[in-house]
Amino acid sequence: MARTILITGPIGSGKSEARRYLGTKGYPVYDCDSRTKALYTEIPDLIPRIEKEIGIKWADIRQVFEDREKLSRLENMVYSYLLEDIKAWQERNAASELLFLESAIARDKWQFAGIYDEVLLVTADYEIRCMRNPATPLRDPLQSFDLEMVDYVIENNKTIEELHNKIDFLLCKLI
Repeated sequence: MARTILITGPIGSGKSEARRYLGTKGYPVYDCDSRTKALYTEIPDLIPRIEKEIGIKWADIRQVFEDREKLSRLENMVYSYLLEDIKAWQERNAASELLFLESAIARDKWQFAGIYDEVLLVTADYEIRCMRNPATPLRDPLQSFDLEMVDYVIENNKTIEELHNKIDFLLCKLI
């Protein structure tokens, strides 16, 4: 099986740009956020079951980020589907040398243990992240990143070109 590198980091850090760039280099990449959103519509009756379980209309689902218990219930309902999808993606790409899986939360969720081999943390200063993504103040408290639990760190406080150069340098170490 190919080596899977988890790309993680706080909101607004640039992990999605890192994933996109790796995709342009020909590496298989998996975006947990967009795949989760797709699964909501691909899995029959998932949205109505979520609405019933959590007690929130789908149009107001963003409210779960303000209530840890509701967020946890949503995660418990969705993670099994997401993990099946990730494993199928890994199987389809087993011949690749490296796979890249982007997720802000997988490092801290026990359900994802064993789904990746190494961790790349993309980080940036809080003020920069707030400028990049206005949801940073709301979501930042929900995320934590222990540097002892990561294998590689890329600081992304400058330009996209610098981020790409840092990724290229990391690829030289990984291959």
